[in-house]
Amino acid sequence: MNVGTTIIKSRRSVRNFKETRVPDEVVRDALECARQAPTAMNLQPWLVGVITDRETLQKIADLADHEKFIGTAPVCFAVFGERGQKYYLEDCSAFTMQLALGLWSYGVGSCWVAGDKKPYADVVRTLLQVPATHTLVSLLPAGYPAEMATPAKKELGQISFTNRYAPP
Repeated sequence: MNVGTTIIKSRRSVRNFKETRVPDEVVRDALECARQAPTAMNLQPWLVGVITDRETLQKIADLADHEKFIGTAPVCFAVFGERGQKYYLEDCSAFTMQLALGLWSYGVGSCWVAGDKKPYADVVRTLLQVPATHTLVSLLPAGYPAEMATPAKKELGQISFTNRYAPP
């Protein structure tokens, strides 16, 4: 058994959280994992907000499309990318995934919520007083799971091919 792949394979989206606070050292270590994410030309065009204020979490939940559970999360990470950088979306997506995996390694679940191109992106940016040089890429509400679903995944043969694609 490989610990790294076990963490990766077991991570699921969590939308129902216990009220338990996520310790600062867990948040910090998960952020350390995220900042090690690969980035085009090592530009690291990300800026991340760590939101724990209940009122702010609820305001963000009210702005989001279908993600009202943000308001019940003990913490939510808001990942922003520097607008002028060509690969900010890819870079910040890698950051977000490594953040989710870093949290999960401590048993803290999360759910990736889209930010890029969403109508609430600029409103969230303004609410968090992030400069206009950055744009919201993702929100990652997180906490200890109160419950967790295990959705069915496609078989490897359904999603991969070797050398050239040949329809089934």
